[in-house]
Amino acid sequence: MFEIDKWQEIYSTVKKNKLRTFLTGFSVAWGIFMLIILLGSGNGLENGVKENFKGGAINGVWISSGLTGKQYKGLKIGRRIDFTNEDYKMLKTAIQGEDRISARLFSGNALTSYKNNYGSFFLSPCHPDYGYIKEVQMLDGRFLNGFDILDFRKVAVIGEKVKAELFKGRDTMAIGKFINIKGVLFQVVGIFRDFSRNDWEQRRIYIPISTAQRVFQGNNVISQISFTTGDASPEKVEQMISTARMMLSNRHTFDPEDRQAVELWNKSEDVRRFNALFSGIRIFIWIIGIGTIIAGVVGVSNIMMIVVKERTKEIGIRKALGATPFSIITLILQEAIVITAFAGYIGLVLGIGLLELVAKNLPPSEFFRNPEASLSIALGATILLVVSGAVAGFVPAMKAAKIKPIEALRDE
Repeated sequence: MFEIDKWQEIYSTVKKNKLRTFLTGFSVAWGIFMLIILLGSGNGLENGVKENFKGGAINGVWISSGLTGKQYKGLKIGRRIDFTNEDYKMLKTAIQGEDRISARLFSGNALTSYKNNYGSFFLSPCHPDYGYIKEVQMLDGRFLNGFDILDFRKVAVIGEKVKAELFKGRDTMAIGKFINIKGVLFQVVGIFRDFSRNDWEQRRIYIPISTAQRVFQGNNVISQISFTTGDASPEKVEQMISTARMMLSNRHTFDPEDRQAVELWNKSEDVRRFNALFSGIRIFIWIIGIGTIIAGVVGVSNIMMIVVKERTKEIGIRKALGATPFSIITLILQEAIVITAFAGYIGLVLGIGLLELVAKNLPPSEFFRNPEASLSIALGATILLVVSGAVAGFVPAMKAAKIKPIEALRDE
């Protein structure tokens, strides 16, 4: 299939018409360049939004107590709903399909000290599963476990910013040390990193919820119940949420449709909406990019029509000497593919190079980070180049194959 003579002819033709070839190839290179830049920018926007989703399982559901916003069974508006340990146990048993579940207590900021170092940090009593639900990254030690809850242990898992403020100077080892939280000593058993952008969440201390209820409150009230839904379908997740809302409504006597009495956040729903949005953006970008490439392909096709016109007599002589229509078609197609693929490859390399340059020098922001063109995009663009070249040369090649030798030899 590889014939050196054909490649020499292609090289000779390109060399003879340098400016025309350059202008033709530029339109294709620009189309691929813009496609890569647009797709890379779309990925950068998507990466930025996904970064905002860190700090909580994408299949997580958070249910928080609030104030009633509707009258129900003669009860007034503005009534406080307080969850209890019994609510947590009820949902843990009743919700079919939950993966991890944890209660949580909103304790606010707590004055904490270690030796002569002091700070105000956000105290977050919870169950062990909350480390999974919140996607806590352990840097040292461990997270809370079941024995901490059962034995009412005074243990604490502190954030890396808490460690940096409390354990300064030579005494940098925090594991095993005792810190003073609201006048009560807790032993540090773990150091974690929180992906949240909120400063107060990065200055967090986790302690067993059972210990916090006994030491600081003296009751069994909780503020929030959160759980993950595993691999459940969207319909199943909605059923789980509806079950939880109805059971809480029956226990605390509020309207099941009252969105203020129980504030609920289904993160998987937000993730689905954003995924659908970015799927639409990707489709839009591909439409624009392919449209730009088509414009370049039309230019290549027109140039190849001119090439066929200029070489009509040559093609007629070839056919008179026995050249088959297939050999004529492959000659024109190869030239079109070479011009398109070479120019497109330059646009591909420049586009990826610019994205790499931007990624290295542009500081990550809240909604845009790490613009990149994945391997699948590069492969897709490469295949698109070859197909575009073949399409660009097909019509001129078919026209060249239909040239009759006698008419070609008469051509002036």
